[in-house]
Amino acid sequence: MIKFAVIGIDHRHVFHLIEGLLDAGAACAGYLSSTSDPKVREGVEKRFPQLKAVACADEFLEDPSIDLIVTAGIPSERAQIAISAMKHGKDVLTDKPGVTSHEQLEQVQEAVRQTGRLFAICFSERMTVPSVATAQRLIAEGAVGEVIHTLGMGPHRLNQAIRPSWFFDKKYYGGILADIASHHIDQFLVLTGSTDAEIAHASVAHFGEATAHDFQDFGELALVSTSNRARGYCRVDWFTPEGLPTWGDGRLFIAGTEGSIEIRKYLDIEGREGTDHLFLCDRTGTRRFDCAQEPITFFGKLIDDVRNRTQFAVSHDHTFTVSRLALDAQARAEAGQTR
Repeated sequence: MIKFAVIGIDHRHVFHLIEGLLDAGAACAGYLSSTSDPKVREGVEKRFPQLKAVACADEFLEDPSIDLIVTAGIPSERAQIAISAMKHGKDVLTDKPGVTSHEQLEQVQEAVRQTGRLFAICFSERMTVPSVATAQRLIAEGAVGEVIHTLGMGPHRLNQAIRPSWFFDKKYYGGILADIASHHIDQFLVLTGSTDAEIAHASVAHFGEATAHDFQDFGELALVSTSNRARGYCRVDWFTPEGLPTWGDGRLFIAGTEGSIEIRKYLDIEGREGTDHLFLCDRTGTRRFDCAQEPITFFGKLIDDVRNRTQFAVSHDHTFTVSRLALDAQARAEAGQTR
C-alpha cells in the first residue's frame, strides 16, 4: 500500500488532497502540525481525527516507508518542501501553485532530473471536478469536433476576515495569475489537446476597497496554442458576491468546430440544485448531462504512478508547462500597467 504524509497545512485545499488519496486507497502516516492558519489545522483534526500530528518534518522525511509527501503549505514554500522531499527519496503532490517564481520552477525541474522522483501539482478545478471529466470524455468521443477555444471564469470569495496574512502578500502567494489562473491554463492545454502555448495578453489589477492597493484581486489572460489552432481566455477575481451560496460561480465554455459545451461547475444560480451542470449543443440539438456519477480518477492514477514509476495522472511536461505559462503571464502582466 502506498503511504503518504502531509507537510504543509496552510491552505484548505489540503482537505481534498488528503481525502482524495485516502478514498483512492492510500494510507496516511500523518501531518506536520505547524501551520500559519490554525483554522486549517482545526479542519484537518475534525475531518481526519484518525491521523497523527507530528512536530518535526524529519519524522516523515527520514521514514523509508513513506512514498509520497503532500503539501498545501504557503505557496512560496511549496517548492522547497518538494525539493527536500525528493532529495529524501519521496514523490510529491502539491496544491497549486507548486512554484511562485521561474527560479523555483528551475530548481524543482533540476531536483526531478537529479532524483528521478515524481512531482505533481493538483489543478483541482479540472482534476477533482466531475463535469470537467465529463467534458474531457465528450471531447475525446468527438462530440464537439476540434476544440478551438476555451473561456474560463474563476470568481472566488475573498473571506478576508479568516485569511492568514500571507494570503494578501504577493511574495508569498505569487500573484493572482501564477496562483488561480493556473487552473485555467491547465484546462486549456488539456481540453484543446495543446502541448504548449504562448501568452498573448495578461493583466492584473486592484479594484476592491477593503484590501490594500497592492493586492491583486483581478486578473485576465489570453492564450494561443503553439501546437494547434486553439485559443483561450480566462478571468479570475476575488469578487464572488456574499449572496452566492458557494465560494465561486466557476464557469467553463468550450467551443468546437461541430458543437459547444457550457459548464457551471459549482451551482446553477437560478436553476437545478447541486453542482456540475454540463450542457452540450451540437448538430442534433441541446442536452444536459448529469455528471454526478462521472468518476474522479486523478488520485487513483497518481497512486499507480507512485507504485509503477509512470506519469499517467499528470506528466512532468504538462505540470512544468502550466507552471511556466502561469509565471510568464504573471510577469507579463506586472511588466505592464497595473491599475
